[in-house]
Amino acid sequence: MCLAVPTLVLSIRGKEAEVELGGVRRTVSVVLTPEVQVHDYVLIHAGFAINVIDEQEAQETLRLFRELDEFTARMEAESPSETR
Repeated sequence: MCLAVPTLVLSIRGKEAEVELGGVRRTVSVVLTPEVQVHDYVLIHAGFAINVIDEQEAQETLRLFRELDEFTARMEAESPSETR
């Protein structure tokens, strides 16, 4: 299964961009998204920005990830330890 994560572009230098998600910054390639601008949201997969998306879509996706994380934490807390 592949997962692409929305991140905010903070800066661009050549074919690389500094992006941020949840306070974590990293450098990714923007070679596949030459149209990207600072303050755009991009989907990141395997170190590459693969698509520019609008902020609303990015925020909705991040909200769903948070909900999934909270649900998983609740399920783990409610499960007997021998089933983990």
